[in-house]
Amino acid sequence: MKSNYDILGNHIRLIDTRNRESITDRVLGINIDKFFMPSVANVIGTDLSKYKLITKGKFACNPMHVGRDERLPVALYDEEEPAIVSPAYFMFEVVDNSILNEDYLMMWFRRPEFDRICWLHTDGSVRGGITWDDICRLELPIPPIEKQLEIVNSYKAITERIALKKKINDNLDATMQAIYKSYFIDLEPFQTESMQKTKLGNIPLTWKVCKFNEICELLNGRAYSQEELLNSGKYRVLRVGNFFTQSNWYYSNMELEDNKYCYPDDLLFCWSASFGLYIWNDIKTIYHYHIWKIDFSKSSQLYREYIYLYLRQEVQKLSKEGHGSVMAHLTKNGVENLDIISPSSEVVEDFHNKILPFIEHKKILEKEIQRLDALRETYLSQLAN
Repeated sequence: MKSNYDILGNHIRLIDTRNRESITDRVLGINIDKFFMPSVANVIGTDLSKYKLITKGKFACNPMHVGRDERLPVALYDEEEPAIVSPAYFMFEVVDNSILNEDYLMMWFRRPEFDRICWLHTDGSVRGGITWDDICRLELPIPPIEKQLEIVNSYKAITERIALKKKINDNLDATMQAIYKSYFIDLEPFQTESMQKTKLGNIPLTWKVCKFNEICELLNGRAYSQEELLNSGKYRVLRVGNFFTQSNWYYSNMELEDNKYCYPDDLLFCWSASFGLYIWNDIKTIYHYHIWKIDFSKSSQLYREYIYLYLRQEVQKLSKEGHGSVMAHLTKNGVENLDIISPSSEVVEDFHNKILPFIEHKKILEKEIQRLDALRETYLSQLAN
C-alpha cells in the first residue's frame, strides 16, 4: 500500500436510519451514472416505514448489480429535504470529515478504475453483488484535507460549467418541444385549412394517419459477448452508458453490415436502462443491441426532427401516466405499430428547417460538454497519482 493510501473501512461506517415516523414518501434509486433519481419501482401497498431515510451528506449504494452493469451505483445525497431508499441499499457516512471530505470521496467513487475493482470483487450470482466487507477493503489515497478541498473545488468548477451548458441544451429542447406542440398538437399554423376527423383527432386534409413503420424503421444493434469487446480496436462500440461519459469505451475489429454502424446525424433510441433519443454527433461507430437506429429509407431524412420530437413526447407521456418502467411499454413491435400523424411533405420540410438550427446549436454544446467531461475524467484519473 502506498504511504498516503488507507483502506476505506477505516473512514466510513454503515448507518441504518429507517423511515419509521413516515417523514417522507419520496423514494429514490441510484442510476449507473452515480446520481439519485426517482425510483421506478412499484411501491403501491409497500410499507415505506421500513425504507432507509437518507439525509444531506450521507451516501447510499446499490450493491446488487455490479457484476451485470460493471459499475457500483453509489451517490452522495446533497439535498436539504430527506428522502428514502430501498432497505437493500447500503447507507453510510464518513467517520471524520476533518480527515476525509465526502465530496472528495464521491470523486473517488466516480473513477472508472474504482468500478473496475468493484467488478472484480463481485460474487458468483447472476447479477453479481458486492459485499460491505469488500467495499471496506478497497483502498484510496487520503491527502491532507486542504489538498482534498483544493481538488474538490477545481472539479466542481468544471462540473458547474458542464451544468450550465446542459441547462442551455435543456432550454433548446423545451423550445423545440413547444414548436412541435404548436405544429402537431395545437395545429396553430393550420387553423385556416380544411380539416378531417381521424382516430388521432382533427388534422388537415392533406395529412394522413399511418403506422410508425410506414415512415421509418427501427434497426437493432448487435449483441456482443464479453470476449468480443476489446480494450482497443478499429471501431468503438456504443453502449447506453457512453451517451453519458466519454470513458469506459469498448472496441471491435469486426467488419459488419452497414446498418450495424451509426454515422453522424443518425437518430438513435436507447430502449434499455437510461432510455432516450439522441442525434449521433460523432464518427462512424458500432451501436449495441440496446440501441435502435431509426432508418428513414421509406420516407425522407427530413422526417428526422419530426420523429425525434414525436418519440420524446411519447416517452414523456408514458412517464406522466405513471408507468413504472417506460421501456416495458415501448417494445420494437409496439413502437413500429403506433398510429402516427403523417403531415404533408411541405409541412415536414418546413418543420425540419425550423428545428434544424436548434439541433445544430445542441451539437455544438454537446461537443463542448464532451471536451469538459473528458477534462473532468482526466482529473479523476489523476487522483491516484
